[in-house]
Amino acid sequence: MAKYCEICNKGIMSGNSVSHSNRKAKRALAPNIQPTRLIIDGTPKKVDICTRCLRSGKVERAR
Repeated sequence: MAKYCEICNKGIMSGNSVSHSNRKAKRALAPNIQPTRLIIDGTPKKVDICTRCLRSGKVERAR
């Protein structure tokens, strides 16, 4: 599955995993990407988008 949103181009970010003893190790923070059927140019199309775009109503879903 894709690791970026095809609507807002949100992708993997990097950060630190911090232990109780405050040691740091690099980790990847991925957005919540879901395969969804959308109406694009009047036809249904399957795209991978983040749940933030789904919730905010940036797209029209195909029912």
